[in-house]
Amino acid sequence: MTTLSRTLTIGTRGSALARWQTDWAIAQLGAAWNGLNCQTKLFTTSGDRILDKPLPEIGGKGLFTEELENALRSGEIDLAVHSLKDLPIDDSTGLIIGAICTREDARDVLISREGWTLATLPPSARVGTSSLRRAAQLRAARPDLILLPLRGNVDTRIRKAMSGDYEAIVLAAAGVIRLGLVDRITEYLSFEVMLPAPGQGAMAVQCRADDSATLTLLQAIDDPSSCAAVTAERAFLNGLGGGCSAPVAAYAQLSSTSTLQMTGLVASVDGQRVIRLSGEGSEPILLGTELAQLALTQGAREILR
Repeated sequence: MTTLSRTLTIGTRGSALARWQTDWAIAQLGAAWNGLNCQTKLFTTSGDRILDKPLPEIGGKGLFTEELENALRSGEIDLAVHSLKDLPIDDSTGLIIGAICTREDARDVLISREGWTLATLPPSARVGTSSLRRAAQLRAARPDLILLPLRGNVDTRIRKAMSGDYEAIVLAAAGVIRLGLVDRITEYLSFEVMLPAPGQGAMAVQCRADDSATLTLLQAIDDPSSCAAVTAERAFLNGLGGGCSAPVAAYAQLSSTSTLQMTGLVASVDGQRVIRLSGEGSEPILLGTELAQLALTQGAREILR
């Protein structure tokens, strides 16, 4: 283990999940670099403040990252830890993703106070989600469901589900697992039913692009297989036009032969049109881009328009 004397300031949102992810990154960095000190600085983002509207209505992905990115550029912080699915596709000016950490379970989960699964939910059950991707796939599987908005941190959303505001809610498994709330999960939704958002379950650590010393430190917590998979998924989203306002999903994983296998999905908001396609390859960006082009030729262009 290399010994060094340095202090890193890491920016994080104040939610329990954001704090957990930042603490995890600090622990991993500390294990890799003896003598490295880390301190945290809390930020409140636009996405944390505006809770009464769906994300696509108020600006999409940058809502959870802009304040942290500004602090990185100004030198106020050295690192920012994000859920990768919150980060826009293109690197922000002057910044770079220095590490993609080992990915947690990428599936979505159903949480129901009464223990219902997606198949056993009663007709016209109220299901909470503000994700167009989740809503489209829920409508494709169960057109009878009444979908209601659901915003807030993971613990807030689960509290709403337990209070009876909804018959069920849908969340990313990763956040629920990381917060130790696995006992609340009623059902893990299969990828056949609910394909995740590109990058779901992965953590990204962002720094200044010209900060070579910090980039070297981050190499110790970068996971190449997770990085390859999410790079392909984000290339699929980018190839479709990069916006998060349409229902787009993707999941890739390395096979035993180190080939990337990926499934991508584009759906209409009402769930009546679903384009789903799979492919494999060794080059993540090429695989994601080619699948996106194939989706566009199969009708995704009309759906996205």
